[in-house]
Amino acid sequence: MTKHTDTSQLQQKNLVSVLKEMLKGGHAHVTFEQAVDKLPAALRGVVPEGLPYSIWQLVEHIRITQWDILEFSRDPAHKSPAWPDEYWPTETAPSDETAWKRTLNDIASDTKAFIALLESPDADLYTPFSHGDGQNLLREAILIVDHTSYHTGEIILLRRMLGAWD
Repeated sequence: MTKHTDTSQLQQKNLVSVLKEMLKGGHAHVTFEQAVDKLPAALRGVVPEGLPYSIWQLVEHIRITQWDILEFSRDPAHKSPAWPDEYWPTETAPSDETAWKRTLNDIASDTKAFIALLESPDADLYTPFSHGDGQNLLREAILIVDHTSYHTGEIILLRRMLGAWD
């Protein structure tokens, strides 16, 4: 191995470490898990006046979008849902506690799976995928971080509007 190769590998390892931390959330803001923690079931489907969605719709939207990005990143044959209709649930509330927990578990599981893609020994962060229109693994990781952070902020805002945030 050359010094350049060692440096490149160290840089990639450091970048993956930072991306992993960002995907897990925190640091400068509340995590997704904290934003949905102890949310009363009765408030999950409330659509505050003047807003287009409930907390459930935001959470489910995060799940669908993250799943799509994960599958797009690891499967060239993946077909994304139709935008925007299939990225947003029509129902304002989960059908039951099991549906709520399943969505939260799917988000956590898909986050772990995406981190595993980043940590794979043959992960290439920079080369565009053979499919798509120029996306690469680094871009998709940043997209998940950005998208989840944005909607996590909205969840907190809705909780404040509903009197369910300290």
